[in-house]
Formats: sequence, structure tokens, C-alpha cells
Amino acid sequence: MTRSILAGIGLIPLFAGAVMAADLPVKAPAAKVSPAYSWTGCYAGLHFGSLWTQSDWGALGSDDDAGGLLVGGQLGCNYQVSNWVFGLQGDAAWSDGSGTHSDPSGSGLTDEWKTNSLASVTGRFGYAWGRLLSYGKAGEAWKHSKYDVGFAAKSDWNNGWTVGGGFEYAVTNNFSMLFEYNYYDFGSRTVGLAAGPGVPEMADIHDRSSVVKVGANYKFNW
Repeated sequence: MTRSILAGIGLIPLFAGAVMAADLPVKAPAAKVSPAYSWTGCYAGLHFGSLWTQSDWGALGSDDDAGGLLVGGQLGCNYQVSNWVFGLQGDAAWSDGSGTHSDPSGSGLTDEWKTNSLASVTGRFGYAWGRLLSYGKAGEAWKHSKYDVGFAAKSDWNNGWTVGGGFEYAVTNNFSMLFEYNYYDFGSRTVGLAAGPGVPEMADIHDRSSVVKVGANYKFNW
């Protein structure tokens, strides 16, 4: 009997320890923390939008405004330091922008101009709030145009500059969507045309364009 009592007393500490252990809170497994999104990497994408161009023909006509569509693509690379994002981008697009005015020579002809394509190489500088990137851009631009005064047509490339900016949002780790505005200025240049057969006509043309576009990029992670 005495042995049984002593044995029972000896089990009390073990039982108490088990009860206290049962009352202790169970530590939940550590939640997985997703790594912060990084804009570092190279990308390729497509865009489309609207083009508005003002073309000043100097003495041959007043300023003309015209619009058109724009479809193209872009390639670039970004590098992120803290929240700041630095990048370089090249893009090219086809356009159907065009405009007309009556030739002031009295010939009854209609002068027509077309913007066939735009291209640029720009540096980008932005600030990222996680998956949202706000950025500005500036650089060199090129435009292919065609001018037609009835008797003669001329097409050429000319260069200028561009500035712009926009927003880009990373929908997934590799896919993002963007909204962007760009302004282009191609300066003044003299274009040799013809008012009629054998009648030379020189036009001092100054083209300026605005582009609003939306697009999507696919990022190749480093």
C-alpha cells in the first residue's frame, strides 16, 4: 500500500508537466514571405495608340493638324537601385497619320504629307512603388515622311528629339502593361518639291507630333 502511494506521488510531477505542456500555445509555422518585385531585367513588347501631327509648310501653307493610328514594338533593359529604376529603350512604329492643304501656287493642286513611321532611342528614369513604375524618358527620334504636291512626291528620313513619360504596372513577374505619352520635334528643314512639270518649289517644313499609347511588355528575368 505504502509503495503504491509513493509511486502515485512520484507520477504527479510527470502528470503536471504533461498538463502544462498541453496548455502552452502551439507556434504556427512561419509564413512564406514573397520576395519584393524587381524591375531589373530586359524586356520586349508591343504598343498601339494615336498620333497627332502639326506640320508647318512655311510660305507654302499654314499649320496643318492631322491624326492617325500607331502600331509598333519596343525593346529595352531596366536596372533597379532601391526604388529608383534606370533604363534604355528602343522602339519603332508604323503610322497612317496624314494631312492635306491647298497648294498656294494657284495650280489647284492639293499638298499632302504622311507620317509613315516613327522610331526612337531613349533613356528612362523612374520610381517604383513595388509593381507600379512611374517614369520619364528622353532621347533621339527619327521619322519617315512622304510629301506629295501632285506633280512630284518626295519621301525622306529626318531626325529630331523626343520627351515623354508614363506608368507601367507588373501584372505578373514577367508581364506588365503601360500607358505613355510622347512628344516629338523634328525641327525645320527644306524639302525640294515641284509646283508643276519643271517648276521647282521649296518648302520649309517643321513637323511636331504627339503620341498617346498603351502597350504590354514581357520581362526576361536576370
